[in-house]
Formats: sequence, structure tokens, C-alpha cells
Amino acid sequence: MSPGLLRLMLNLYPPYVGAGVRIASIAPDWSEMIVDLKLRFYNRNYVGTHYGGNLFTMTDPFHMLMLIQRLGDGYKVWDQRAEITFLKPGRGRVRATMRVSEAEIEAIRIATEEGDKHLPQFQVEIRDEQGDLVATVAKTLYVRKIKA
Repeated sequence: MSPGLLRLMLNLYPPYVGAGVRIASIAPDWSEMIVDLKLRFYNRNYVGTHYGGNLFTMTDPFHMLMLIQRLGDGYKVWDQRAEITFLKPGRGRVRATMRVSEAEIEAIRIATEEGDKHLPQFQVEIRDEQGDLVATVAKTLYVRKIKA
């Protein structure tokens, strides 16, 4: 599937539409995904800020999708663990940028070449329009090379 087609499909996916999550871009090589969330009447909490669950939704399952595409067939990839830390109330538009570098892909390939599981960790920052940090998300994925 092309990055553009996945972006279109995810932007039409009812849970993301209902949460107000929008995939702004996916790099042609699957190395980066940018996700936005605008505060609207239907996705704000009682005190007028972003729901914590919607902030988390901005980061899930994008590292998994990038690894599946970057590693190719022959690998099992799952989200295993995530932890979100709220630092500031989210108001207005917030943005999360997820990246997977070539060095991280190479480290995963090396760690799994004998069929061992590997649990790579990724950090995501969610920032508001002023560039202030709203939340951080620590993601752990499960990766294993499928034995032929």
C-alpha cells in the first residue's frame, strides 16, 4: 500500500474521525508520520482541553505501521507497551511527529537476524501550536523475524 493511500484510509477511519485525529503526512519512504489533532466541540473534555485518550490515539499504531513497511515481509511487528505522560493541558491544534531512522531499522534487523525477539523503544512528543510540550509517549514494540 502506498503512503498516500494509507493516509487517505486512516483519515476516513471512523475512530480517528470521531477523535478528531488527522494524519497530516506520511513520508514516501515510511520514515516519518505527522499526526494533528484540532480541539473541537465534539472532542474536548469537561474542562475544555483535549482528552488524554485522544492525545494517546495520535500516536497509535503509527510506529508499528512504519516498521511493517520498512522491514518488509518476514517480520512480525506488534505494539507491546505504551506510556503517556501529560505535561500541559492540550488546547487548539496539537501535533505528534513519529520517526524511525535508518539506524533504528538496521539495529532491529541485526537484533532479530537469528529469530530472537527485539523490543525497540520510541519516544514521541506531542506539541501545541506554540511548540510547547503537551505530552510525551514512550512506545515499545515487539519485533521478531519470521523463520522461513
